[in-house]
Amino acid sequence: MALKKDKQKVVGEFFDEARIREFLTYEAPEGVNNDFHLLERAYRGMLAENFVTFLQLFQSGGGDINAKNTEGKTLLDLVQQHSAFQGFTDALKTAGAS
Repeated sequence: MALKKDKQKVVGEFFDEARIREFLTYEAPEGVNNDFHLLERAYRGMLAENFVTFLQLFQSGGGDINAKNTEGKTLLDLVQQHSAFQGFTDALKTAGAS
């Protein structure tokens, strides 16, 4: 069985601050921690340099950088398993994720 790539490459989309702020407006499905949902959507939809800005906005609005998914994992737990996305791991750790 072939492993699927964790995330698709984001190409050609311009991420100004207004576009990044849009990621703060999404709502999680029922039963899913909304802060985790926002973090995961941003991770899957942005390049690492945009994700840094997202994290700053997310935290300034009171977002929990250590929010957990339904399996009890933080985004850092999931992202650091993929060495190809070290920029995201670094951004999360710099923002205080543990």
